[in-house]
Amino acid sequence: MAERKAALKRAPDRPELHARLEQAKNVVMTDEQILEQRASFAYGNAPRGSRITKESAKEAAGHIRIRNPA
Repeated sequence: MAERKAALKRAPDRPELHARLEQAKNVVMTDEQILEQRASFAYGNAPRGSRITKESAKEAAGHIRIRNPA
């Protein structure tokens, strides 16, 4: 039980982190940035030894269509 007690403490106040999170709420990403992030996520989560490359992840990310919310 001793290992769990540290996790029960309240996190320290981090004003710089809170300020950055507030700034991030107002960021509007371009379609190009979203595409790049989608490809990066796919490549970063690919299993080791797979044939997925950065280039193939970018190509696949370009084929994904997301509908705008109604």
